[in-house]
Amino acid sequence: MKQVLLKKGRAVVDEIPAPIASEDEVLVQVHYSCISAGTEIAGLQRTGATLARSALKKPQRILKALALIRSKGLKAAVARVNSLKDKEDAGVRTGYSASGVVLEVGENITDLKPGDRVACAGAGIADHAEFIAVPRNLLVRVPKDLPLTLASTVTLGSIAIQGVRRADPALGDNVAVIGLGILGQITAQLLRANGCRVIGMDLDSDRVEFARSQGLERGVSSAPQMVDEVISFTGGYGADVVIVTASTASSQVVNQAMKMCRRKGKVVVVGAVGMDLDRGDFYAKELDLLISTSYGPGRYDDEYELRGKDYPYGYVRWTENRNMEEYLRLLACKEVRIDTLIDKTYTIEDAPDAYRELDTAEQKPLIVLLEYHQEPPLERKVIVNQGKPRRDCLRVAVIGAGTFVQNTHLPNLSKLSRDYQVGAIVDKQGTNAKAVAARYGVAYATTDIEQVLQDDAVDVVLIGTRHNHHASIAARAARAGKAVLLEKPMALNQGELTSLVDVLEETKTPFMMGFNRRFSPCAKKIKEILAARQGPIVVNYQMNAGFLPPDHWTQGPEGGGRNIGEACHIYDLFAYLAESEVESVNACAITPPSKRFQRNDNFTASVKFEDGSVCNLVYTAMGHPDVSKERMEVYCENTIIQMDDYKGLAIFGPSATFPALRRSEKGHLEELQEFATHLREGNGQPIPLWQMIQATQISFEVEALLEKGGGDQ
Repeated sequence: MKQVLLKKGRAVVDEIPAPIASEDEVLVQVHYSCISAGTEIAGLQRTGATLARSALKKPQRILKALALIRSKGLKAAVARVNSLKDKEDAGVRTGYSASGVVLEVGENITDLKPGDRVACAGAGIADHAEFIAVPRNLLVRVPKDLPLTLASTVTLGSIAIQGVRRADPALGDNVAVIGLGILGQITAQLLRANGCRVIGMDLDSDRVEFARSQGLERGVSSAPQMVDEVISFTGGYGADVVIVTASTASSQVVNQAMKMCRRKGKVVVVGAVGMDLDRGDFYAKELDLLISTSYGPGRYDDEYELRGKDYPYGYVRWTENRNMEEYLRLLACKEVRIDTLIDKTYTIEDAPDAYRELDTAEQKPLIVLLEYHQEPPLERKVIVNQGKPRRDCLRVAVIGAGTFVQNTHLPNLSKLSRDYQVGAIVDKQGTNAKAVAARYGVAYATTDIEQVLQDDAVDVVLIGTRHNHHASIAARAARAGKAVLLEKPMALNQGELTSLVDVLEETKTPFMMGFNRRFSPCAKKIKEILAARQGPIVVNYQMNAGFLPPDHWTQGPEGGGRNIGEACHIYDLFAYLAESEVESVNACAITPPSKRFQRNDNFTASVKFEDGSVCNLVYTAMGHPDVSKERMEVYCENTIIQMDDYKGLAIFGPSATFPALRRSEKGHLEELQEFATHLREGNGQPIPLWQMIQATQISFEVEALLEKGGGDQ
């Protein structure tokens, strides 16, 4: 499909794999999308800035880079910078307001059907693209008689509506609107429909005159006269409310708005403006300063926007979805007129011309639309690099090309080019799939997993999606006859685990979990030292995991939490060192957990094995970043081995030495080497299946104990 991307300060139209709607999404064939001049031209200019210039504007990025150098070395930091540069070179998705027709609905969507006309919102969702996958709460039906051209402005209208709702104007209120771009024009019309007296201000006299032609009661284009005009307009009192829809880095606008207000008035900031406030008027008049967040309640809440959990009507009357519906209703009944604000419509192929005009024209158009073909092909596979698959190595399809896969697995696969050739990249975001494929010289990019499962040229799938899809994709791949390297965790619950194990045992598919720590140089040396032991071992492991916000995806249903999603690594390492089956598990978390932390952010887990070994994990998000993330002590028969973040070992007892490593080496490269050897030579599995199952079941038992407050199981 065709999609607009911003690259190095210009807009381009690229061929991208079309998306697939998930169970909570709707696949929409776009007919029109609306270019927001202010937001998108700012994005265009950002992509034209160099990485160095961007970093200087955000010094925290430089601090992160220095921290990366300290922890993983200069080479890793350079690789990260190159990765960011590659992403910028690949292009940035743009657009956030569109309309079209439903093609497919996810299994959890029950109130829409193919053929329904809809309007869609959301940056990174309602892209300028021929097809978009949209969560339920970010789209609404379009009224029967409303053209899709007008409906494509739904996001802009919703932003304006939310600004008016924050102002909460009463019938007859005097309201000033600063900035008569598209948001200001719509805002002025909404206020008039609400029975308010409206005075609008903009330095562009043409926009002021246009607003007056649409019903604005008074307009001002001279900056020095703005405050006096508002005072005069209100009979000397000042405005009841000032709504700022301008966009400027200057703080003069918001301070000017305070001067326009009456005592105990309100200033509502909708646009992006400087906020260096002058306390004088703010304090003397006891003003209320309110910020309006985009489309309304629900914005930036993933539970609402992505997972479709609506807010109760009786408690949150106007959500962003209901704001979208109301805006379309106002358009349909002509209480708001948007048709006169649409300056020009371009075809998707001519999108670069549209952006060029918006960026360079002296008189900026208010609204520009992009128009799409009514029957474009729904293509979910794009050839990126020509060439035939090599027959002398394992051909890999990567499913899920997130940050970890890009920064770790793909560079390692490139290093192991004698063993592997990456032939396909699969990702939910077609832009990401294609960009990663281009970066690594991969043959094709797709959003459709079935493309690679049916591809005879693919031998191995490496699965790095979000955790809730691991078990189901691995089972599909096994049934398709592909060898599977699955990132942790193996499953999020016992039902998923049982289903996957049944498939693996039935198909006898080569399968390995990404339990990389057991393949690290440190772990292998410890195992070597323990090889002659006659008795059990004691292991103490400290995971200084660092803080993650409660709304991070790993903490929710997609990730399963930090115990199942990450601590499973350590349970596997315990089994590797003990080489025994589990006898019992004990776990407890700090109580009561604070609002800052989740139940499984700070806990201890103790695993006793049948050979008598005891392994303890202290997992915490309360530590300090200057302390090593992972430390381990192993005790066995007058021997103590201390491991510091997989960089080195201190060995007390036997006459063994271990060279210090320059950086943390956790076995990611070695696990790929071991898997290649297994597939090529048909020797024993690098990780016995029972140990992979056991590590996963330990995580389930720990989770159950944490849920009920700790104890033995």
